[in-house]
Amino acid sequence: MTAQNLAATLEGRLIVSCQAPPGDPMRETSALVRLALCAVAGGGAAIRANEPEVVAAITAAVDLPVIGLWKDGDTGVYITPTVRHALAVVEAGAAVVAADATDRPRPDGSTFAELVAAVHAAGALVMADVSTLAEGIAAADQGADFVSTTLSGYVPGTPEQTGPDLDLVTSLSAALSVPVVAEGRINSPQEAAEAVARGAHSVVVGTAITAPTALTSRFVAGLARS
Repeated sequence: MTAQNLAATLEGRLIVSCQAPPGDPMRETSALVRLALCAVAGGGAAIRANEPEVVAAITAAVDLPVIGLWKDGDTGVYITPTVRHALAVVEAGAAVVAADATDRPRPDGSTFAELVAAVHAAGALVMADVSTLAEGIAAADQGADFVSTTLSGYVPGTPEQTGPDLDLVTSLSAALSVPVVAEGRINSPQEAAEAVARGAHSVVVGTAITAPTALTSRFVAGLARS
């Protein structure tokens, strides 16, 4: 699938992130596949999934594009941190590889541009997960097919927010010719619609749809404050 064709498929639509953190009861491949099937049934346009095994299983189960990544660790650059991780995700069947494109050093000393080139050579596309406008511009210049706001608020120096960074969506959309994807702390359909109104090409939602443990904790915390 070309970047143009995928962009047309995703325009104005929802990408559902089917992931679970380490130790969570949902972190089991068959459970995540069922979440992906639910996303299909609900009208999602694509799935975002973590780890080659899960990417492969979801790709086999659903007839939607899969945006794959591989989280390795939990500090620094850990979302698809190396070319090796990226190519494993492609091998698993992902149409798009999502990777950290911040200006932090990668653990193997490689560059984001090298990762992009390797993924393109393997026949897949790249979604750059960024935290700032400057990073988004740099990622697009290095060949990223999509730029996502995934890491805003999670990288030191970026503003901590309880909701999505809609200002970053707006600035990236104005600055870039590649599609901008809104991701991160989108908690309601209204926020998703606002992201599109602010220029997002499409929207990724994870926790608010596919994380029963986190959702339960929110209700418990709300009752504790009452």
